[in-house]
Amino acid sequence: MTAAQADLQAQFLEMPEGVRLDSPRVADGATLWRIARDSRTLDLNSPYSYLLWCRDFAGTSVVGRGPDGEPVGFITGYIRPERPRTLVVWQVAVDDSHRGRGLAAALLDGLTARVSADRGLIGLETTVTPGNVPSERLFTSFAKRHSVPLEREVLFPAGVFPEGDHHDPEVLYRIGPLDF
Repeated sequence: MTAAQADLQAQFLEMPEGVRLDSPRVADGATLWRIARDSRTLDLNSPYSYLLWCRDFAGTSVVGRGPDGEPVGFITGYIRPERPRTLVVWQVAVDDSHRGRGLAAALLDGLTARVSADRGLIGLETTVTPGNVPSERLFTSFAKRHSVPLEREVLFPAGVFPEGDHHDPEVLYRIGPLDF
């Protein structure tokens, strides 16, 4: 992280004590998979996909590292090709031992500050299933904290998922325009 990125990051939430932001590395993939699995709320991707995410999307993702350097939380994201200044947040997860300390919000603030410094970010998108209260609160509070609009609409209704999946609809949260 450059000094300018660190200054931008410092304008937002402070990290919980002993945790620092970093870009994910391939060696983190297995730990990110474990954190996602243990969350019991995320759609769990294959371990291979977390390795790829750490390699191919490290610039648009973030990990929070504990004092021992191991990941204790993460956000995976990517830039939409059709909207090159919009960050899509794919997954947010925090290890059980670090929940309730504001880590997810600090990760989101730090990630958006870094991606904005690199790419001139103007928007943030994510999807949330109805009833996922922690995610609803995370993204609603992000919009309020940054005084930007938040729009919601169903992106994928339950009926578009494969037969037998019993997947809830995915509601698109569109946040912005951002002004970092």
